[in-house]
Amino acid sequence: MTRFRPCIDLHSGQVKQIVGGTLTDTSSDLKVNHVSKLPAPHFARLYRENALRGAHVIMLGPGNEDAAREALAEWRGGLQVGGGITEENARQWIEWGAEKVIITSYLFPDGKFSEDHLKLVLSVLGNDKEKLVIDLSCRRKGSRWFVAMNKWQTITDMEVNRETILLLEPYCSEFLIHAADNEGLQQGIDEELVSQLAQWCSIPVTYAGGGRNLSDLNLVQELSQGKVDLTIGSALDIFGGTSIKFEDCILWNTKHGL
Repeated sequence: MTRFRPCIDLHSGQVKQIVGGTLTDTSSDLKVNHVSKLPAPHFARLYRENALRGAHVIMLGPGNEDAAREALAEWRGGLQVGGGITEENARQWIEWGAEKVIITSYLFPDGKFSEDHLKLVLSVLGNDKEKLVIDLSCRRKGSRWFVAMNKWQTITDMEVNRETILLLEPYCSEFLIHAADNEGLQQGIDEELVSQLAQWCSIPVTYAGGGRNLSDLNLVQELSQGKVDLTIGSALDIFGGTSIKFEDCILWNTKHGL
């Protein structure tokens, strides 16, 4: 059954909702939908109080480590953390309270997939794949999708397809996949990608990008036969959105026994 999964996106130490495709090294390019006046631990507490496990804390660039650690301290063992995770710090984030670490860019030195890097990360986690989430956030090229790294600006050599999923599933407990071209736009999900993910993946997978209302939760449920979870960010009222209430997302999960 598809469930709502929340997020805490961190940029420059603040909880923000941004348009994913504008996240570059040039600040003038950045389009921000919302900057919260509340700190990261507030949202961690909110998710804990409503038993919303599987929330991802994403550090978008430097200056976010303290905020991420404060969120993890608020709900030890209840949140996943990603952004700049390598074999050097993956274990440390688990010790700081992350349930799982999420990894992308480190797997793609010079934009090319490295199975050796993947094995290194898994080894420092005690070869416990339950502690690892692989982020295959991607951008569309025609009818295909390719993993995007470095704030979704660098397109790697890895296509997101059945073969990729089969290659990576033995190493991780779940996938996180942002459709970077849809991220933050509140203009609807990538329906084709959601449908394909349901066919390709045999482990849990969370899709993010373009979710805007309860109808999208129903749509993901229908397209994936309940195999894909949905993250909603910018559209939520707790992040300044107007099209869906956080309480309604909680009710969705509760109604479906999640």
